Amino acid sequence: MGHVLLVESWVGAMSTLLPRAIREAGHRFTFLTRNLHHYLRQSDDPQAHPLLDADNVITTETNDPRRLLPHVRQLHEVLRFDGVVTSCDYYLGTVARLAADLGLPGTRPEAVECAYRKDLARHRMQAAGLPGPAFAVTGDWAGTEEAARALGFPLVVKPVDLCAGMFVRLVTDRTQLRDAFDALDAFPVNARGQRRSPLVLLEELLTGPEVSVETVTVDGTTTVLGVTDKSLAGAPWFVETGHMFPAALDTPTADAVREMAVAALAAVGFDRGVAHTELRLTPAGPRVVEINPRPAGNRITELVRRTTAVDLPMVYAQLAVGEEPDITVADTGVRSAAVAFLLPPRAGTLAAVEGVATLAAAPDVVDWAVKPAGHRTGDAVSNNNYLGHVMTVDTTGPGARTRADDLVAGLGVRYTDELAEALP
Repeated sequence: MGHVLLVESWVGAMSTLLPRAIREAGHRFTFLTRNLHHYLRQSDDPQAHPLLDADNVITTETNDPRRLLPHVRQLHEVLRFDGVVTSCDYYLGTVARLAADLGLPGTRPEAVECAYRKDLARHRMQAAGLPGPAFAVTGDWAGTEEAARALGFPLVVKPVDLCAGMFVRLVTDRTQLRDAFDALDAFPVNARGQRRSPLVLLEELLTGPEVSVETVTVDGTTTVLGVTDKSLAGAPWFVETGHMFPAALDTPTADAVREMAVAALAAVGFDRGVAHTELRLTPAGPRVVEINPRPAGNRITELVRRTTAVDLPMVYAQLAVGEEPDITVADTGVRSAAVAFLLPPRAGTLAAVEGVATLAAAPDVVDWAVKPAGHRTGDAVSNNNYLGHVMTVDTTGPGARTRADDLVAGLGVRYTDELAEALP
Protein backbone atom coordinates (compact mmCIF):
# COMPACT_ATOMS: atom_id res chain seq x y z
CA MET A 1 0.00 0.00 0.00
CA GLY A 2 1.38 3.39 -1.02
CA HIS A 3 0.89 6.73 0.67
CA VAL A 4 -0.11 9.60 -1.62
CA LEU A 5 0.19 13.27 -0.70
CA LEU A 6 -2.79 15.05 -2.29
CA VAL A 7 -2.05 18.79 -2.48
CA GLU A 8 -5.24 20.79 -3.00
CA SER A 9 -7.97 19.71 -5.44
CA TRP A 10 -10.65 20.97 -7.73
CA VAL A 11 -14.02 21.16 -5.99
CA GLY A 12 -15.96 19.54 -8.85
CA ALA A 13 -16.07 15.93 -10.00
CA MET A 14 -12.36 15.32 -9.54
CA SER A 15 -12.59 16.08 -5.81
CA THR A 16 -14.58 12.83 -5.65
CA LEU A 17 -12.99 10.83 -8.46
CA LEU A 18 -9.34 11.19 -7.43
CA PRO A 19 -9.72 10.27 -3.72
CA ARG A 20 -11.89 7.33 -4.73
CA ALA A 21 -9.33 6.20 -7.29
CA ILE A 22 -6.46 6.42 -4.79
CA ARG A 23 -8.36 4.17 -2.37
CA GLU A 24 -9.46 1.70 -5.04
CA ALA A 25 -5.86 1.46 -6.28
CA GLY A 26 -5.01 0.13 -2.82
CA HIS A 27 -3.38 3.28 -1.48
CA ARG A 28 -4.04 5.78 1.27
CA PHE A 29 -3.65 9.53 1.15
CA THR A 30 -2.95 12.67 3.15
CA PHE A 31 -4.77 15.82 2.08
CA LEU A 32 -2.84 19.08 2.28
CA THR A 33 -4.68 22.39 1.89
CA ARG A 34 -4.44 26.02 2.87
CA ASN A 35 -8.21 26.38 3.33
CA LEU A 36 -10.33 23.33 4.12
CA HIS A 37 -13.52 25.40 4.11
CA HIS A 38 -13.00 26.07 0.40
CA TYR A 39 -13.99 22.43 -0.11
CA LEU A 40 -16.52 21.94 2.66
CA ARG A 41 -18.73 24.79 1.54
CA GLN A 42 -19.01 23.22 -1.91
CA SER A 43 -20.55 20.00 -0.55
CA ASP A 44 -24.19 19.43 0.33
CA ASP A 45 -22.99 17.03 3.05
CA PRO A 46 -19.60 18.24 4.34
CA GLN A 47 -19.28 15.25 6.67
CA ALA A 48 -19.28 12.91 3.67
CA HIS A 49 -16.84 14.90 1.53
CA PRO A 50 -14.43 12.35 -0.01
CA LEU A 51 -11.43 14.55 0.74
CA LEU A 52 -12.17 13.97 4.43
CA ASP A 53 -11.59 10.27 3.85
CA ALA A 54 -7.87 11.08 4.00
CA ASP A 55 -5.75 9.43 6.67
CA ASN A 56 -4.57 12.91 7.57
CA VAL A 57 -5.96 16.35 6.75
CA ILE A 58 -3.27 19.00 7.21
CA THR A 59 -3.74 22.74 6.85
CA THR A 60 -0.72 24.73 5.75
CA GLU A 61 0.18 27.46 3.26
CA THR A 62 0.32 25.83 -0.18
CA ASN A 63 0.71 29.00 -2.25
CA ASP A 64 4.34 29.63 -1.29
CA PRO A 65 6.56 26.82 -2.63
CA ARG A 66 9.60 28.17 -0.79
CA ARG A 67 7.86 27.61 2.53
CA LEU A 68 5.99 24.50 1.46
CA LEU A 69 9.01 22.49 0.31
CA PRO A 70 10.77 22.34 3.71
CA HIS A 71 7.46 21.73 5.46
CA VAL A 72 6.65 18.75 3.22
CA ARG A 73 10.18 17.41 3.76
CA GLN A 74 9.46 17.35 7.48
CA LEU A 75 6.11 15.66 6.92
CA HIS A 76 7.79 13.12 4.66
CA GLU A 77 10.22 12.15 7.43
CA VAL A 78 7.27 11.15 9.61
CA LEU A 79 4.54 10.05 7.18
CA ARG A 80 6.70 8.68 4.32
CA PHE A 81 4.99 9.57 1.07
CA ASP A 82 5.28 7.45 -2.07
CA GLY A 83 3.82 10.00 -4.48
CA VAL A 84 2.41 13.51 -4.79
CA VAL A 85 -0.63 14.54 -6.86
CA THR A 86 -3.14 17.32 -7.38
CA SER A 87 -6.15 17.71 -9.62
CA CYS A 88 -6.02 21.52 -9.51
CA ASP A 89 -4.10 23.21 -12.31
CA TYR A 90 -2.88 25.99 -10.03
CA TYR A 91 -0.78 23.49 -8.04
CA LEU A 92 0.53 21.25 -10.84
CA GLY A 93 3.92 22.97 -10.88
CA THR A 94 4.17 22.87 -7.09
CA VAL A 95 3.41 19.15 -7.01
CA ALA A 96 6.00 18.41 -9.70
CA ARG A 97 8.62 20.31 -7.69
CA LEU A 98 7.63 18.51 -4.48
CA ALA A 99 7.96 15.11 -6.15
CA ALA A 100 11.36 16.01 -7.59
CA ASP A 101 12.53 17.39 -4.25
CA LEU A 102 11.52 14.21 -2.40
CA GLY A 103 12.93 11.92 -5.10
CA LEU A 104 9.48 10.54 -5.93
CA PRO A 105 8.02 9.67 -9.36
CA GLY A 106 6.55 12.50 -11.35
CA THR A 107 6.65 14.65 -14.44
CA ARG A 108 9.65 16.91 -14.87
CA PRO A 109 8.73 20.29 -13.30
CA GLU A 110 9.89 22.18 -16.39
CA ALA A 111 7.60 20.08 -18.59
CA VAL A 112 4.60 20.69 -16.35
CA GLU A 113 5.14 24.45 -16.38
CA CYS A 114 5.63 24.54 -20.13
CA ALA A 115 2.47 22.50 -20.67
CA TYR A 116 0.29 24.40 -18.22
CA ARG A 117 1.34 27.92 -19.15
CA LYS A 118 -0.40 28.70 -22.43
CA ASP A 119 2.28 31.12 -23.59
CA LEU A 120 5.18 28.75 -22.88
CA ALA A 121 3.37 25.89 -24.60
CA ARG A 122 2.86 28.03 -27.70
CA HIS A 123 6.56 28.90 -27.84
CA ARG A 124 7.61 25.25 -27.39
CA MET A 125 5.25 23.98 -30.08
CA GLN A 126 6.39 26.70 -32.45
CA ALA A 127 10.04 25.82 -31.79
CA ALA A 128 9.23 22.17 -32.53
CA GLY A 129 7.81 23.15 -35.91
CA LEU A 130 4.20 22.26 -35.14
CA PRO A 131 1.63 24.22 -37.13
CA GLY A 132 -0.49 26.52 -35.00
CA PRO A 133 -2.17 29.90 -34.88
CA ALA A 134 -0.23 33.11 -35.19
CA PHE A 135 0.14 34.51 -31.67
CA ALA A 136 1.74 37.18 -29.53
CA VAL A 137 2.42 37.52 -25.80
CA THR A 138 2.07 41.01 -24.35
CA GLY A 139 2.38 42.65 -20.96
CA ASP A 140 0.65 46.02 -21.19
CA TRP A 141 -2.06 47.78 -23.16
CA ALA A 142 0.28 49.50 -25.60
CA GLY A 143 1.94 46.20 -26.47
CA THR A 144 -1.40 44.43 -26.71
CA GLU A 145 -2.83 47.02 -29.06
CA GLU A 146 0.29 46.93 -31.25
CA ALA A 147 0.31 43.11 -31.39
CA ALA A 148 -3.38 43.00 -32.27
CA ARG A 149 -2.82 45.45 -35.09
CA ALA A 150 -0.03 43.26 -36.44
CA LEU A 151 -1.99 40.00 -36.13
CA GLY A 152 -5.30 41.39 -37.33
CA PHE A 153 -8.82 40.75 -36.06
CA PRO A 154 -10.60 38.52 -35.14
CA LEU A 155 -8.44 37.37 -32.24
CA VAL A 156 -8.78 35.23 -29.15
CA VAL A 157 -7.62 36.85 -25.91
CA LYS A 158 -6.40 34.45 -23.21
CA PRO A 159 -4.87 34.68 -19.76
CA VAL A 160 -1.71 32.55 -19.71
CA ASP A 161 -2.45 30.92 -16.35
CA LEU A 162 -6.20 30.51 -15.74
CA CYS A 163 -8.48 27.51 -16.28
CA ALA A 164 -12.06 26.53 -17.15
CA GLY A 165 -12.21 29.03 -20.00
CA MET A 166 -12.04 31.99 -17.63
CA PHE A 167 -11.57 35.29 -19.48
CA VAL A 168 -10.97 33.51 -22.80
CA ARG A 169 -12.77 35.75 -25.28
CA LEU A 170 -13.16 36.36 -29.00
CA VAL A 171 -12.59 39.99 -29.94
CA THR A 172 -13.29 41.55 -33.32
CA ASP A 173 -12.18 45.15 -32.86
CA ARG A 174 -10.12 47.49 -30.70
CA THR A 175 -13.01 48.31 -28.32
CA GLN A 176 -13.62 44.64 -27.53
CA LEU A 177 -9.90 44.10 -27.15
CA ARG A 178 -9.70 46.91 -24.61
CA ASP A 179 -12.64 45.48 -22.68
CA ALA A 180 -11.01 42.05 -22.58
CA PHE A 181 -7.65 43.48 -21.53
CA ASP A 182 -9.19 45.58 -18.76
CA ALA A 183 -11.19 42.63 -17.44
CA LEU A 184 -8.03 40.56 -17.14
CA ASP A 185 -6.12 43.44 -15.62
CA ALA A 186 -8.82 43.75 -12.95
CA PHE A 187 -8.38 40.08 -11.97
CA PRO A 188 -4.81 39.98 -10.59
CA VAL A 189 -5.38 37.07 -8.17
CA ASN A 190 -6.89 33.68 -9.05
CA ALA A 191 -9.56 31.80 -7.10
CA ARG A 192 -6.91 30.19 -4.90
CA GLY A 193 -5.36 33.47 -3.80
CA GLN A 194 -2.33 33.23 -6.08
CA ARG A 195 -1.05 36.30 -7.90
CA ARG A 196 -1.46 35.87 -11.63
CA SER A 197 0.96 36.58 -14.42
CA PRO A 198 0.14 39.92 -16.08
CA LEU A 199 0.91 38.48 -19.51
CA VAL A 200 -1.81 38.28 -22.15
CA LEU A 201 -1.86 35.76 -25.00
CA LEU A 202 -3.33 36.89 -28.33
CA GLU A 203 -4.06 34.18 -30.87
CA GLU A 204 -5.37 33.96 -34.38
CA LEU A 205 -8.89 32.49 -34.27
CA LEU A 206 -8.95 28.75 -34.96
CA THR A 207 -12.17 27.59 -36.63
CA GLY A 208 -13.71 24.15 -36.79
CA PRO A 209 -15.02 21.54 -34.32
CA GLU A 210 -13.15 21.15 -31.05
CA VAL A 211 -11.95 17.81 -29.67
CA SER A 212 -9.60 16.60 -26.97
CA VAL A 213 -7.16 13.71 -26.84
CA GLU A 214 -6.84 11.65 -23.64
CA THR A 215 -3.37 10.18 -23.17
CA VAL A 216 -1.09 8.35 -20.76
CA THR A 217 2.67 8.91 -20.94
CA VAL A 218 5.20 6.59 -19.31
CA ASP A 219 8.94 7.20 -19.63
CA GLY A 220 8.39 9.50 -22.61
CA THR A 221 6.15 7.08 -24.53
CA THR A 222 2.59 8.32 -25.01
CA THR A 223 -0.43 6.05 -25.45
CA VAL A 224 -3.62 7.58 -26.85
CA LEU A 225 -6.79 6.20 -25.26
CA GLY A 226 -9.06 8.07 -27.62
CA VAL A 227 -10.55 11.33 -28.80
CA THR A 228 -13.39 13.21 -27.10
CA ASP A 229 -15.69 15.57 -28.96
CA LYS A 230 -16.64 18.93 -27.44
CA SER A 231 -19.25 21.60 -28.01
CA LEU A 232 -18.95 25.29 -27.20
CA ALA A 233 -21.46 28.07 -26.68
CA GLY A 234 -21.84 31.60 -25.41
CA ALA A 235 -19.91 33.64 -27.98
CA PRO A 236 -17.78 35.69 -27.52
CA TRP A 237 -16.96 33.26 -24.70
CA PHE A 238 -15.84 29.65 -25.10
CA VAL A 239 -18.00 27.72 -22.64
CA GLU A 240 -18.02 23.93 -22.94
CA THR A 241 -21.58 22.60 -23.14
CA GLY A 242 -20.90 18.88 -23.56
CA HIS A 243 -18.60 16.01 -24.55
CA MET A 244 -18.84 12.53 -26.03
CA PHE A 245 -16.31 9.71 -25.97
CA PRO A 246 -15.31 8.41 -28.40
CA ALA A 247 -15.71 11.22 -30.89
CA ALA A 248 -17.42 10.25 -34.13
CA LEU A 249 -14.47 10.93 -36.46
CA ASP A 250 -13.34 9.25 -39.64
CA THR A 251 -10.10 7.30 -39.35
CA PRO A 252 -7.79 9.77 -41.18
CA THR A 253 -9.02 12.67 -39.04
CA ALA A 254 -8.73 10.69 -35.81
CA ASP A 255 -5.19 9.61 -36.72
CA ALA A 256 -4.14 13.18 -37.50
CA VAL A 257 -5.58 14.43 -34.21
CA ARG A 258 -3.80 11.73 -32.23
CA GLU A 259 -0.47 12.43 -33.93
CA MET A 260 -0.74 16.17 -33.28
CA ALA A 261 -1.51 15.67 -29.60
CA VAL A 262 1.42 13.29 -29.12
CA ALA A 263 3.73 15.72 -30.93
CA ALA A 264 2.54 18.60 -28.72
CA LEU A 265 3.28 16.64 -25.55
CA ALA A 266 6.74 15.81 -26.87
CA ALA A 267 7.32 19.47 -27.69
CA VAL A 268 6.82 20.53 -24.07
CA GLY A 269 8.86 17.58 -22.78
CA PHE A 270 5.97 15.80 -21.06
CA ASP A 271 7.51 12.51 -19.93
CA ARG A 272 5.18 10.94 -17.36
CA GLY A 273 1.52 11.32 -16.47
CA VAL A 274 -2.01 11.65 -17.76
CA ALA A 275 -2.78 14.51 -20.15
CA HIS A 276 -5.78 16.12 -21.81
CA THR A 277 -4.89 18.02 -25.00
CA GLU A 278 -7.50 20.18 -26.72
CA LEU A 279 -7.47 20.78 -30.48
CA ARG A 280 -9.51 22.38 -33.24
CA LEU A 281 -10.22 20.54 -36.48
CA THR A 282 -9.44 23.46 -38.78
CA PRO A 283 -9.69 23.35 -42.59
CA ALA A 284 -5.88 23.14 -42.63
CA GLY A 285 -5.81 20.19 -40.20
CA PRO A 286 -5.81 19.74 -36.42
CA ARG A 287 -4.31 22.57 -34.37
CA VAL A 288 -3.62 22.54 -30.64
CA VAL A 289 -5.72 24.85 -28.47
CA GLU A 290 -4.04 23.99 -25.17
CA ILE A 291 -2.27 21.22 -23.26
CA ASN A 292 -3.45 20.14 -19.81
CA PRO A 293 -0.89 17.96 -17.96
CA ARG A 294 -3.49 16.20 -15.80
CA PRO A 295 -6.65 14.12 -16.27
CA ALA A 296 -9.52 15.80 -18.07
CA GLY A 297 -12.18 17.58 -16.07
CA ASN A 298 -15.89 17.98 -16.82
CA ARG A 299 -16.41 14.25 -16.15
CA ILE A 300 -14.58 13.25 -19.32
CA THR A 301 -12.62 10.63 -17.38
CA GLU A 302 -15.96 8.97 -16.51
CA LEU A 303 -16.88 8.86 -20.20
CA VAL A 304 -13.57 7.15 -20.90
CA ARG A 305 -14.05 4.68 -18.06
CA ARG A 306 -17.54 3.71 -19.13
CA THR A 307 -16.46 2.99 -22.72
CA THR A 308 -12.95 1.55 -22.24
CA ALA A 309 -12.79 0.41 -18.58
CA VAL A 310 -9.65 2.53 -18.16
CA ASP A 311 -9.91 4.63 -15.00
CA LEU A 312 -7.73 7.68 -15.70
CA PRO A 313 -7.82 9.11 -12.14
CA MET A 314 -6.58 5.72 -10.93
CA VAL A 315 -3.89 5.64 -13.63
CA TYR A 316 -2.86 9.14 -12.51
CA ALA A 317 -2.51 7.95 -8.89
CA GLN A 318 -0.64 4.80 -9.89
CA LEU A 319 1.87 6.73 -11.97
CA ALA A 320 2.44 9.09 -9.03
CA VAL A 321 3.61 6.23 -6.81
CA GLY A 322 5.77 4.66 -9.51
CA GLU A 323 3.46 1.86 -10.58
CA GLU A 324 2.97 0.80 -14.18
CA PRO A 325 -0.79 0.97 -14.72
CA ASP A 326 -2.76 -1.34 -16.94
CA ILE A 327 -4.25 0.80 -19.69
CA THR A 328 -5.58 -2.05 -21.80
CA VAL A 329 -8.90 -1.10 -23.36
CA ALA A 330 -11.71 -3.57 -22.62
CA ASP A 331 -15.16 -4.02 -24.13
CA THR A 332 -17.61 -2.59 -21.59
CA GLY A 333 -20.66 -2.97 -23.82
CA VAL A 334 -20.95 0.82 -24.07
CA ARG A 335 -20.35 2.24 -27.55
CA SER A 336 -20.55 5.93 -26.59
CA ALA A 337 -20.88 7.96 -23.40
CA ALA A 338 -21.71 11.65 -23.21
CA VAL A 339 -22.23 14.46 -20.76
CA ALA A 340 -24.18 17.66 -21.38
CA PHE A 341 -24.20 20.72 -19.12
CA LEU A 342 -27.01 23.04 -18.14
CA LEU A 343 -25.93 26.65 -18.58
CA PRO A 344 -27.55 29.54 -16.71
CA PRO A 345 -29.71 31.68 -19.02
CA ARG A 346 -28.57 34.67 -16.98
CA ALA A 347 -27.22 35.65 -13.57
CA GLY A 348 -29.55 35.32 -10.61
CA THR A 349 -30.72 33.20 -7.69
CA LEU A 350 -32.06 29.78 -8.61
CA ALA A 351 -35.62 28.89 -7.57
CA ALA A 352 -35.72 25.47 -9.24
CA VAL A 353 -34.54 23.34 -12.12
CA GLU A 354 -37.65 21.78 -13.62
CA GLY A 355 -37.89 18.48 -15.48
CA VAL A 356 -35.52 16.37 -13.38
CA ALA A 357 -38.10 13.60 -12.97
CA THR A 358 -37.39 12.65 -16.58
CA LEU A 359 -33.70 12.20 -15.75
CA ALA A 360 -34.38 9.99 -12.75
CA ALA A 361 -36.62 7.69 -14.83
CA ALA A 362 -34.41 7.35 -17.92
CA PRO A 363 -32.53 4.00 -18.07
CA ASP A 364 -29.73 5.39 -20.24
CA VAL A 365 -28.97 8.23 -17.79
CA VAL A 366 -26.12 7.02 -15.58
CA ASP A 367 -25.45 10.24 -13.70
CA TRP A 368 -27.11 13.62 -13.25
CA ALA A 369 -27.18 16.51 -10.82
CA VAL A 370 -28.56 20.04 -10.64
CA LYS A 371 -27.88 22.96 -8.33
CA PRO A 372 -30.29 23.40 -5.41
CA ALA A 373 -32.74 26.23 -4.88
CA GLY A 374 -31.00 29.29 -3.53
CA HIS A 375 -27.87 28.78 -5.62
CA ARG A 376 -26.56 32.08 -6.97
CA THR A 377 -25.10 31.98 -10.45
CA GLY A 378 -23.33 34.39 -12.71
CA ASP A 379 -23.66 34.62 -16.47
CA ALA A 380 -22.50 31.71 -18.64
CA VAL A 381 -19.04 33.10 -19.38
CA SER A 382 -16.92 30.12 -18.22
CA ASN A 383 -17.19 26.46 -17.25
CA ASN A 384 -17.50 27.47 -13.60
CA ASN A 385 -21.17 28.45 -13.79
CA TYR A 386 -22.92 25.23 -14.74
CA LEU A 387 -26.33 24.62 -13.15
CA GLY A 388 -26.17 20.87 -13.68
CA HIS A 389 -25.20 17.97 -15.92
CA VAL A 390 -26.63 14.82 -17.49
CA MET A 391 -24.53 11.78 -18.44
CA THR A 392 -25.86 9.13 -20.82
CA VAL A 393 -24.59 5.94 -22.44
CA ASP A 394 -25.49 4.22 -25.70
CA THR A 395 -24.86 0.49 -26.05
CA THR A 396 -25.53 0.42 -29.79
CA GLY A 397 -23.63 3.33 -31.36
CA PRO A 398 -22.69 7.03 -31.18
CA GLY A 399 -26.06 8.25 -29.96
CA ALA A 400 -25.16 9.23 -26.41
CA ARG A 401 -24.38 12.83 -27.28
CA THR A 402 -27.69 13.61 -28.97
CA ARG A 403 -29.56 11.98 -26.11
CA ALA A 404 -27.71 13.97 -23.42
CA ASP A 405 -28.22 17.23 -25.30
CA ASP A 406 -31.95 16.54 -25.70
CA LEU A 407 -32.37 15.79 -22.01
CA VAL A 408 -30.64 18.99 -20.95
CA ALA A 409 -32.71 20.95 -23.44
CA GLY A 410 -35.80 19.60 -21.68
CA LEU A 411 -34.83 21.14 -18.34
CA GLY A 412 -36.23 24.49 -17.26
CA VAL A 413 -34.53 27.10 -15.10
CA ARG A 414 -36.62 29.26 -12.79
CA TYR A 415 -35.26 32.22 -10.82
CA THR A 416 -36.54 33.63 -7.55
CA ASP A 417 -37.21 37.05 -9.04
CA GLU A 418 -39.50 35.42 -11.62
CA LEU A 419 -41.54 33.86 -8.83
CA ALA A 420 -41.75 37.21 -7.03
CA GLU A 421 -43.02 38.91 -10.18
CA ALA A 422 -45.72 36.26 -10.57
CA LEU A 423 -47.19 36.95 -7.11
CA PRO A 424 -50.33 39.13 -7.06
